[in-house]
Amino acid sequence: MSASVVMLRPQERVDEDEGAIMAIFDRLGPDPGKKLVSRAVGELALAVTVMGAQVERHEVAGLPRGLRRMQAMAAGLGMVSLAQVAEDARTALVGGDATAFAAVWARLVRVAERSLVGV
Repeated sequence: MSASVVMLRPQERVDEDEGAIMAIFDRLGPDPGKKLVSRAVGELALAVTVMGAQVERHEVAGLPRGLRRMQAMAAGLGMVSLAQVAEDARTALVGGDATAFAAVWARLVRVAERSLVGV
């Protein structure tokens, strides 16, 4: 009998609402809008990096607050999928389901990579 291992490579579909960024540009103008969006995307990327280090060290006490902030920022930028997955990660963490949190965290990292690279 031969055993084989199949490596799964999840592909995430990322939903975005372009209207949110357009509203920022309409409200602030092109140059200030671009600066605001760039700064917010940078903050989101940094947040994922910092929270990732906290997850690796099992220092999760401050993560619910960070995930709530990430959700709000992502929603404000029209990053619908990232906002939803941040909420899902927070729910799993607050609910004390370590297995679900680990799975959702892995998904959050994949969605963040796809969301933040496309901006």
